[in-house]
Amino acid sequence: MSQQHRDLIERDRKVTFHASTHLRDFAHGDAPGRVITGGKGIHIVDKDGREFIDGFAGLYCVNIGYGRTEVAEAIYQQALELSYYHTYVGHSNEPQIALSEKIIELAGPGMSKVYYGLGGSDANETQLKIVRYYNNVLGRPQKKKIISRQRGYHGSGLATGSLTGLKAFHDQFDLPLAGILHTEAPYYYHRAAEQEGMSEREFSQFCAQKLEEMILAEGPDTVAAFIGEPVLGTGGIVPPPEGYWEAIQAVLAKYDVLLIADEVVCGFGRIGADFGSHYYGIKPDLITVAKGLTSAYQPLSGVIVGDRVWSVLEQGTGQYGPIGHGWTYSGHALGCAAALANLAIIEREGLTQNAAETGAYLQERMQAAFGDHPIVGNVRGVGMLAALEFAVDPAKRAHFDAAHKVGPRIAAAALDENLIARAMPQGDILGFAPPLVATRAEVDEIVARAERAVNKVTDELVREGVVKASMSVG
Repeated sequence: MSQQHRDLIERDRKVTFHASTHLRDFAHGDAPGRVITGGKGIHIVDKDGREFIDGFAGLYCVNIGYGRTEVAEAIYQQALELSYYHTYVGHSNEPQIALSEKIIELAGPGMSKVYYGLGGSDANETQLKIVRYYNNVLGRPQKKKIISRQRGYHGSGLATGSLTGLKAFHDQFDLPLAGILHTEAPYYYHRAAEQEGMSEREFSQFCAQKLEEMILAEGPDTVAAFIGEPVLGTGGIVPPPEGYWEAIQAVLAKYDVLLIADEVVCGFGRIGADFGSHYYGIKPDLITVAKGLTSAYQPLSGVIVGDRVWSVLEQGTGQYGPIGHGWTYSGHALGCAAALANLAIIEREGLTQNAAETGAYLQERMQAAFGDHPIVGNVRGVGMLAALEFAVDPAKRAHFDAAHKVGPRIAAAALDENLIARAMPQGDILGFAPPLVATRAEVDEIVARAERAVNKVTDELVREGVVKASMSVG
C-alpha cells in the first residue's frame, strides 16, 4: 500500500465512525481500511489503483454498475436548474413528478402514491407510522403490532432495527421495541423438520401455521401488519420455499393484516422482475423501495402506498387535517433526477432481463462449482442474488463452530483474489449480488475467484484439523 493511501486511512481512523465496524480495532490500526477512488462496470478501484470485482454491487445497490456518466450528467443538469426545495404542503419539482409516475407504472395495478425518503431505514419508519395512522383513522387503536421474521432485514433505526430479525442489530441496543414480533424465517435449509422429510410446500404451510398461531396468541384485533422481503437478504440471501407467499398471504387476509413488501434489495430488476412481488405473486398493501431506485448514485427511498391504504389516509386528513409526517429531503430533486436516469438505463439496456438470463447462468455456475464441494452445505439464489452456506459436514448439515470464522475467512480470501463478496451475519455464509450489467464472462470470473478462495480456506481447515484430510482440494 502506498504511503499516500496509508496516510489517508490514518486520517480516517482519527475522525470517522464507520458502520458495521469493530470500532476499537479500526481506530487503533488493528483492522484494515481502504480508500475507494473510482469504478467502472462491475469493478471498483482503490487509491493505489488496485482493481476489484465488486461481487456485491456495493450493498446490493449499484445495479447499473459504476461510472455511468449519464447519471452524473442528469444530476449535474438538475443541479444547474434546482438542487433543492422542500416538498411540504404541495410543493414539488419536475423530476419528482416524473419519477412518481414511473414508479407507479412499474409497481402495477393497486398502487396509488409514492412518499420519498433517503434510505430503506427511513422508508420503513414511514411504513410504521402509516400503519399506526391507518388503524387510528379506522377506530382500531389497539391494532398496532407488527410481525416481522427472524433473519429479516428492514433497517438500523430503533423501530426498523426492531423489525430486523438479526442478533447483532438487537444486542446492546435494548431492541426489539415492544409491539414488534418475529415469526419463523422461510429458511428451508436450516430447518430440522426438512431432515425428517418435510417438503418445501409443507414447510411453507408450517411457516404460515406459525404465523397464524402468533396472530391468534396476540389477538387478531392487535396485529396490524406483516413485513417481509420477497427474498431474505442480509439474513442469508434465502429465496422462499415453494408456495410460501401464497400460504402467508392467505393468513394475512383471514385476519385483516396489512402486508408490507420490503423491496429494497429485490426492487428494480435484481431477481429478474421489476419487483420481487411480481416474481412471487405477492400483492402488498405497501411497498418499500431504495437501493436499486438510484443504483446508489444519490440517496433516495420510497414508500409506495396501495389504493386500500391511500383511501384511509385521505379519510384521516379529512378528519384531522394535514398529516404530521415529513422529512426535510423528501422528494429531493437531485435524487429524483438520478433515479429517472437510472431507471432509463435499466429499461434501455434490458438489465432486468439480463438479471433473469445472466442470473440463471450465475445460479448454474455456482451449482456446478460448489454443489458437491466438501465444505459447502447449500448453494442457493435467484436472479443476481446468490449465496454459499458452509458446513463442516454437508451431508448432516452440521455447522462450523463460530470460533473458526469460516465465512469471514473465505470473504477475506476472496478479497485476496480481488473479489468482493460478503460474509453474511449469523452463519458461515458468503453472499453475492453483482451489478445487473454483469456478463456471462464476468460471472465466470466471479465464480472462478470464489472457488479459489473457498479451496484455499478448505485446505487451511484441513491443516488445522477442523475438517477431514479427505476434504482437501489443494
